[in-house]
Order: sequence, then structure tokens, then C-alpha cells
Amino acid sequence: MNRARLPSSLVTTVRFLGGTDTVTGSKFLVGSGGRSVLVDCGLFQGPRKVRLLNWDDPFFAEAGVPDEALITHAHIDHTGWLPRFVGSHGFAGPIRCTPATADLMSIMLPDSARLQQEEADFVNRAGFSRHRPALPLYTEEEAGRALALVETVGYHHWVDTACGRAWYTAAGHILGSASIVLETGGGRVVFSGDVGRWGVPVIRDPDPPSGADLLILESTYGGRSHRDDLDPDEGIAAAVDHVVESGGVLLVPAFSVGRTQDILYRIRGLETRGRIPRLPVILDSPMAIDATRVYADHSEEHDLEMRGLEARGDSPLRPALLELTTTVEESKAVNRRRGPLVVISASGMGKGGRVPHHLKQRLPHPENLVAFVGFQAAGTPGRRLVEGADRIRIHKEEVPVRARVIRLEALSAHADQEELLRWARAVAPQRVALVHGEDEARAALAEALADQLGVEVLTPVRGDVVPV
Repeated sequence: MNRARLPSSLVTTVRFLGGTDTVTGSKFLVGSGGRSVLVDCGLFQGPRKVRLLNWDDPFFAEAGVPDEALITHAHIDHTGWLPRFVGSHGFAGPIRCTPATADLMSIMLPDSARLQQEEADFVNRAGFSRHRPALPLYTEEEAGRALALVETVGYHHWVDTACGRAWYTAAGHILGSASIVLETGGGRVVFSGDVGRWGVPVIRDPDPPSGADLLILESTYGGRSHRDDLDPDEGIAAAVDHVVESGGVLLVPAFSVGRTQDILYRIRGLETRGRIPRLPVILDSPMAIDATRVYADHSEEHDLEMRGLEARGDSPLRPALLELTTTVEESKAVNRRRGPLVVISASGMGKGGRVPHHLKQRLPHPENLVAFVGFQAAGTPGRRLVEGADRIRIHKEEVPVRARVIRLEALSAHADQEELLRWARAVAPQRVALVHGEDEARAALAEALADQLGVEVLTPVRGDVVPV
């Protein structure tokens, strides 16, 4: 296999292949001593012009295929290009991640491949594509080949890599999420991954490493504060109160990994305290159902409150009237149900999965409420809805928006500006490169970092190379 042809000196460089001009598609190529490591291997998501980047060669034809990959966490914008990497670029591993991330990827990568194949099949049947036939970005077989390359790494243990050694520490974003320290002959690089929040339920708080010549820091919410957001429990309770009074449906488009489990935990807690009535709660996402089982299995990742509930024999992720729908027929039947009830379904940005069908059914009716609980990328249905669209196109039909649409920002799994500054201050980097954020968020965080930490801040674009 062709290996990366990088300078043979001890100079270490980071090449930014994704997650720069957009939030999604995180890929960072570290080269040192003639060897290279790819940190994260994410899928570009959002508008069509961004998604088309998934078909590009992100530099490997020129530089050669990296020796290995290090993965911060399982979300598709950090892992979803791995099957393409293996199937079309000859990557042969290893792929290193935490045990919980490995278990989540075993669910998410085959699911992503199925979606790729289903989309190609639909386009071919409808005759929409200029290509004959339209091909999926990758297949389930290629997803399986990628998973076969996975090797697990525990937190707080050094592991040798092609470019030196790596150290994983908890990022507090989702189950198994990590920040990665990569020490090479040319310096110490820290990759934040997606930084979570302090004091949220289910998983442990972020545990930032200390010291970095170069910090690669996410900036998703670099320009905003969660401080004044409605308390997440009160936000959920108010949404439930609304549909109890109206007789409608609370529809929560939620990411299958992370947000879904947080919401289930909070609903159960609100029920236990008597703050909300026990309503049917329908989890309509096979991947979310599987991911919730993985969350329950990895008790080593749970915070003290979660462990305390489990020790008493409780099921912290199971509201009293939880229903699980796995088949298409069961999902269709949900749309015939009348409220009050709660439906949690993927995807979190309203594009793909089963949630577009629920949006199509529930948006035209004023008694319903749609609550978005995570970041909404530009160009997605979720972004348009939270920005106040009065109609939206779903499955080539114009759907009027008469339901109430809200955004529960405090349920985000991403640190806000204050929390990112707290995390970066603990790392104490020499320089910072901001990634995984829209331009406005990156600019705001860059100004705050320069002002409060006095460090040089870079805002790289795709293709930039930065020496460590």
C-alpha cells in the first residue's frame, strides 16, 4: 500500500482536510518523520455542494494513504467516511478508538452504508441521476471491512502510533468520546474532538489534557452562551405540558447517539419527580434503540448520578411508558396515533431517517410541537424550521408549518464559548487552530481566545498545512 510521502525530518505538520470551512467532515492528517496518521474520518453533511465533497480525494492521491487512523468519537461527521477510505482508497488500518466508540461505530457505519445504498437505489428508480447507474458512496460490505480494522484504546494509556504516541482522555460529548494527545518527534498536538459540557447527566464531565504546542479546537458554539438558556428539564417539561393541554404530539428530532439518551434520562427523571405525567414515549429509530443499549452496557462511562440509579436497580434511560418501534410498519403506525404523546426519532437535523415522515405528518397541525435539541447545520430542514420557515419541502411536497417549533439549546452536547475557554485554559496551548464551526462562531471564539489566553489563533481552510 502506498504510504504518505511526507518530509523525512522530525518536522510535524497538520493538514486540514475537512471540518474547517464547514462543521462536518472532520479529517486532519498529521505527518512526521515520513509517516502519517489521520485523526477523524468524517462524512460531510448539509447542503448538496457540501455533501459532494465526500466524493473527492482529500489529498491521498498526492500524499499517499496514511498509516493509521485515530478516532475521537462515533458521530458520523467524524467517522462516516471510513468505509469510503477503506473501499476506494485502500486504507488498511489500524483504526484506533475507545471501546464504547467501537461499539457505537458497529451500529452507525452499517446504518450509514444502508442509507447510501437506499439513496442510490431511489435515485436510479426515479431517474434523477446523470450517472447510469448512480452508485452509493460506499456499501455495507465496505463498512464491515472498516470495522474489522478497529482496535480499542482505553482512556489514560499511551499507545504507540506511526508518528509517535497517543493518549485518549474523556471529552464528555457522547459515550466513548475522547480528546486525543498526539506526541511526535516534532511536538505535541492536542485534538479536542467535540467538547461536551460540565454537569450534564449520563456521562462523565470533560477531562482536558494539559499542554500543547498546537491545539486543534472545535468551535461549534464558539459564538454563543448556554448560560441564559432555559433549563433543559424545564424546557422538556414545558413542551410536554403544551401537548398535554393541546392533545397534540411532541416530536423530538434527535441524534440517535447522545441526545436521544439524554432526553430519555430527563423524561424519566421528570416523571419520577411528578413534574410531568406519564405519557407514551415512542422511540422510533432502530439505531437509537441499539445505541441506547450500548449506553446501558458501558457503565464505566457513566457519571456518579447514573451509577447511583443503576445501583438501586433503576433503569435510568427508560421512561414508564416507553415504546420501541423497529419495523417500517410500526413506524407508519405511529403517524396514526393521536396525542398527547412523545415521539423521538432520527435524524436530529430533520434530514434522512424516519423523522421526515413524522415532520410531514405533524407540522401542518397547530396542536403539535416540534423540539430540536442539537446543532442544526446550514441547509438542513432543521435549520430552516428553527429559523422560522412557514413551509418546508419534504419528499418533493410543500408542507405548511402550523405546529409550534422550538429549539432547546441547553440540550446541546457541545460546549459553549465559556466552556470552550475553560477547556482550552486547562490545556494551556502555545497556538490554537479552530475547526468544526461556521465562520461567525470561529471568529467569535478566536477573538475570545486571543483576548483571554493571549495565544495565536488560526482559522484554517480546507487544504491548509500548519507546522507544529
